Amino acid sequence: MKKYKAIFFDWDGTAVISRNAPIDDIIPLMANLLTNGIILVVISGTTYENIAHGQLHKYLPKEALQNLFLGLARGAYNYTFSIVGQPILKFEEKINLQKLLTMHSIAFEVHQLLLSTYQYPTDIVFSRPNYCKIDLLVEHDRMGELYLHPEEIQSLNQALSEHGYKGGIQELIEEVIGIGRKHGIPLKVTTDAKYLEIGLTTKADNVDYFLKEIILKKSIPINDCCFWGDEFAFLGAGVYGSDALMITEISTTGDFFDVSSQSKQLPEQVVSLGGGVPRFLSFLKDQLI
Repeated sequence: MKKYKAIFFDWDGTAVISRNAPIDDIIPLMANLLTNGIILVVISGTTYENIAHGQLHKYLPKEALQNLFLGLARGAYNYTFSIVGQPILKFEEKINLQKLLTMHSIAFEVHQLLLSTYQYPTDIVFSRPNYCKIDLLVEHDRMGELYLHPEEIQSLNQALSEHGYKGGIQELIEEVIGIGRKHGIPLKVTTDAKYLEIGLTTKADNVDYFLKEIILKKSIPINDCCFWGDEFAFLGAGVYGSDALMITEISTTGDFFDVSSQSKQLPEQVVSLGGGVPRFLSFLKDQLI
């Protein structure tokens, strides 16, 4: 496979099986790539505390950390590292309290709609920095594997249908966007089947930030960058997985690879490789040869 100068990748389900899984396999590969001048950019919906328990920088050589970057929390946080190896919050997408409260109100309005009209139960996570998470499969426990499982798409659409909501996840997303519009907020709504996430930014904002601030400033061609994930696939008509948001106007000439085991349709730019985490780790090893 082609050798790349920059590798963007999702964390949960791509680099590690779960947040509690050992990181012994990926850390040496990251260390070698970073030391050899390859830029690594982790793009994840989670926060730094959930990447190797907030200790990722302690497992890597301090001098290598100058080539490591993290774009986290759906566009909220972008990290670099200091010369002594400490994470630096380089950019924070701040949302004022009023907008955050409005998003909370929208999430609760969706919860009320589903419960009162369709007797469909949901839970809401309000504690994210710039978005809300609505749990659409409250009885389904991922057991620490916080990424899309193929059977969850069918389970969600079946559950919605059984409660009388016939439009499925696509219609629900459109309805949420409409509620946001009513409140004067241009919501960006994504889902991994279990969670519906509503906010003002996405992974696209993380990707574009680092392409503009790091990749292009280092005169690295975009076609020397690759983007890896396990949630590129369409979950339904017009509903794409969260990793598909790494495909932006700026990144589109890069190479995109999906390691999921799903047979769902992928965006045309994305190559389906399958193989999960082992396939991504194998790619990293090949980059060192």
